[in-house]
Amino acid sequence: MKKVLIANRGEIALRIIRACQELDIATVAVYSEADKESLHVRFADEAICIGPPQSALSYLNMNRIISAAEVSNAEGIHPGYGFLAENADFAEMVESMGIKFIGPSSDAINAMGDKPRAKETMKAAGVPVTPGSEGALKDYAHAERVAAKIGYPVMLKAAAGGGGRGIRLVKNKSELESAYQTARAEAGAAFRNPELYLEKFIKDPRHVEMQILADGKGHAVYFGERDCSVQRRNQKLIEESPSPAVDPKMRKKIGEASVKAALAVGYEGAGTVEFLLDKNGDFHFMEMNTRIQVEHPVTEMVTSTDLVKEQLYIAMGQKLRFKQEDIKMRGHAIECRINAEDPDKNFLPNPGLIEELHLTGGNGVRIDTHIYQGYHVPPYYDSLLAKLICWGNDREEARKRMICNLEEMVIHPIKTTIPFHLKVLSHPDFISGKIDTGFLERMNLEKPRVK
Repeated sequence: MKKVLIANRGEIALRIIRACQELDIATVAVYSEADKESLHVRFADEAICIGPPQSALSYLNMNRIISAAEVSNAEGIHPGYGFLAENADFAEMVESMGIKFIGPSSDAINAMGDKPRAKETMKAAGVPVTPGSEGALKDYAHAERVAAKIGYPVMLKAAAGGGGRGIRLVKNKSELESAYQTARAEAGAAFRNPELYLEKFIKDPRHVEMQILADGKGHAVYFGERDCSVQRRNQKLIEESPSPAVDPKMRKKIGEASVKAALAVGYEGAGTVEFLLDKNGDFHFMEMNTRIQVEHPVTEMVTSTDLVKEQLYIAMGQKLRFKQEDIKMRGHAIECRINAEDPDKNFLPNPGLIEELHLTGGNGVRIDTHIYQGYHVPPYYDSLLAKLICWGNDREEARKRMICNLEEMVIHPIKTTIPFHLKVLSHPDFISGKIDTGFLERMNLEKPRVK
């Protein structure tokens, strides 16, 4: 493969450009009018404007992206994460044009993108799943029957969902009908598919995910887990690897289940199998993300592996370059997502001009970012400014290193989530590793501070 178009923006576009450069692959950036001055435009070999600032007219416009690939003679398209990365229709369009989609096939995306279908596939493959509806709910009466059978509390979830949208916790029967109607409306608006499924609510689980690579030729390996339990409204904020709750025996079980999941759908490329880990140490399949994850750097730091380069090798037809016994985890890594949001104002987005910038560094420190002094943070896209990843010989060293680097970082006058991260990292329960998905709510950390 000699040329790759990157159907994304921001830090992930730069991340992919660097991997391509190391493999002597030319790159094509696409950009909206709002991103004309972005670094991915500057550092790619070619750049093509695909529309106005609105995502629907640019980064989500499949026809314009494929046209850009055709006019630039790109042989492959890397979707990054978000936007069209898990859109099976887009993958199918790319495939039909004779261009390599750098990721799984449209069939595999469909198999895992339909959450009820994915659960049934995993169940058949012997992967533990959360009790719930078999397939999508037919109607409200169906939801009522399933909830009565498995017992309250239950979760309603969008069948085509992701990113925390279309999800409702239902504590008892009296809440079910209202939650059902609200979740259907939200799912329809967010995913153009109002279908829901229902599953048993697991109280305050850990969110543990396993990074895998598969070559589409019957070979797959796992790279260890990430703990993503620190979440606000189902959105991940801090990720770490390895999980404080996972020992080598459990890691092997979750890893082998994840490999089964990948092989069950003929998976190709990098993917993440997500599980809920309950208080008893039992894990339950939640979903599979059929793309590179935002938090992939923590896995790269503890395994010394470039996952994006491996994606490219696989896309070029190579077999996996690893056997399971080749993969070793060393030390501990933590990632904090630095967002342009004001924690004191309920995480209100805070776009604007970056007038002063100081990014940190040093031993065991990595920053993935697209910002620079003089960069104008646009209001149209995800608020992620940077990912700060710190590695240490153990979790405590990584945690302290993260605090030092957060305190040193300057992004002025943009309000960011840095003060929030410092608060979380200094909390006794985080220090001891006693975290779960209810941590922020329970500790009252996600609410604005009283002035």
